Amino acid sequence: MLQVKVKAVTLDEGGSFLVLLTDEQETKILPISIGPFEAQSIALVLQGKMPPRPLTHDLLKSLCENMGGTIEKVIITDIIDSTFYAEIYIQHKGQTLIMDSRPSDAVALALRCEAGIFMAPKLVEFTYDFQDIISSDQTDEEIH
Repeated sequence: MLQVKVKAVTLDEGGSFLVLLTDEQETKILPISIGPFEAQSIALVLQGKMPPRPLTHDLLKSLCENMGGTIEKVIITDIIDSTFYAEIYIQHKGQTLIMDSRPSDAVALALRCEAGIFMAPKLVEFTYDFQDIISSDQTDEEIH
């Protein structure tokens, strides 16, 4: 597994939201299309802001913690028919529970729980050179 981090949430030319995941050296970038609510949820964490009332991902974090669980990591595992897949790894009573998830929800939860974000090595072929994306992204609106 390759550890990644969230570089930004941005809009593409068509007005769709993207979360941009980079490797630790920021040489490669994996753009994943996400919905507006997930974009807002991720952007709030990146900006260090807390909403006045808990969002869905805040609720999931609280629920997990209050039931004695810990979000260990999330992994972007696959892409099938242009749709990315992810898994959330939860430690609970000495066991690891693996939950299927959308990448946007997994990333939003990982950021709140300070859990590692990883991607499967086979997804490297879907990454772009970091400098190419940043250069072409200068006209796009960045949310964070």
